[in-house]
Amino acid sequence: MAVCSAYTTQSLNSTCSISTPAKTHLGFHQKQVVFYRRSSKRGGSGSGSGSSSGPCVITCSAGDSQTVVIGLAADSGCGKSTFMRRLTSVFGGAAEPPKGGNPDSNTLISDMTTVICLDDYHSLDRTGRKEKGVTALDPRANDFDLMYEQVKAIKSGVAVDKPIYNHVTGLLDPPELIKPPKILVIEGLHPMFDERVRDLLDFSIYLDISNEVKFAWKIQRDMAERGHSLESIKASIEARKPDFDAYIDPQKKYADAVIEVLPTELIPDDNEGKVLRVRLIMKEGVKHFSPVYLFDEGSTISWIPCGRKLTCSYPGIKFHYGPDTYFGNEVSILEMDGQFDRLDELIYVESHLSNISTKFYGEVTQQMLKHADFPGSNNGTGLFQTIVGLKIRDLYEQITSSKTAAPLEATKA
Repeated sequence: MAVCSAYTTQSLNSTCSISTPAKTHLGFHQKQVVFYRRSSKRGGSGSGSGSSSGPCVITCSAGDSQTVVIGLAADSGCGKSTFMRRLTSVFGGAAEPPKGGNPDSNTLISDMTTVICLDDYHSLDRTGRKEKGVTALDPRANDFDLMYEQVKAIKSGVAVDKPIYNHVTGLLDPPELIKPPKILVIEGLHPMFDERVRDLLDFSIYLDISNEVKFAWKIQRDMAERGHSLESIKASIEARKPDFDAYIDPQKKYADAVIEVLPTELIPDDNEGKVLRVRLIMKEGVKHFSPVYLFDEGSTISWIPCGRKLTCSYPGIKFHYGPDTYFGNEVSILEMDGQFDRLDELIYVESHLSNISTKFYGEVTQQMLKHADFPGSNNGTGLFQTIVGLKIRDLYEQITSSKTAAPLEATKA
């Protein structure tokens, strides 16, 4: 059902205006219906009982409420896809490509969410980037004007024809229709790069994988799964690093939450990247978002869980929590170093965390067990991705409830 708002005014003529659907040069599908009427007076001037109400304007939005927009930034191969699967699972329904659409579409749609990949806003295809000597990380290879206009339109309830970047062919394919969902997630290299797009975000996350861990992951993936040589992997990382440092990494200072993945400190001189130290950095003062805390909010705490209640092999598990600053912002940081042996025992850790926005006792553990085969499910990456997903659900519910309450308060006034 559409959401309608009614307003009275003394300056409108009696008429009805209906605009037919039209597509703009930016790929928008526009349709607007506005009704308004003039009051009629049946008595003399000043006769209250003989007068109808003043003119009324009724405007209807495209859906139940304005779309909530979430931004997720990270470099290639840093876990964005896994995070998206965890997030959409929290809201219910599997995320799948648009039915009947381009089989190479990057878009994922579930019951409540639509995830669009910002690679679709590349302004240059693979050949064009090679000819101009730029990478996909370079802003010159991306159309931020179109990105802004289309995200803004979707947030306002207007469908758009979004371009498709084909990762198989490296070409720009014909566009696909994106209808406004309840939650839009824009993920990719640049969701917080352009200030206009950044201002449209209701919440933002940055996945910050350290160079050491990123290198270990890429070796594991590209050598074991894709047959790449160690030399080619090193060359690929080095080629991307200047643009990553210039255009991608600086976005983390704008993020409301950062999941930082580092080498463990429990094993001296570890370089395998199998045991990880993961930090959840949460900005204070973000509307509709309360940082998670361990034991006592605002305190500084180090905690080694009881070995009789949480099974963990060498090198064990250690948690840390406390206030800090991050790029000049007040933050709370929750850290986990080590990995779980048995996910069903995670309930012990969950019971000591507060502000995790669960709907029932053990929901974090349930979500982790549900996706035990996902990468990172035995360490802090999976745990913190799951918690952030639950926090986003809570943020969505707060935003929608406040928007529902606003018209009701207006009518009372």
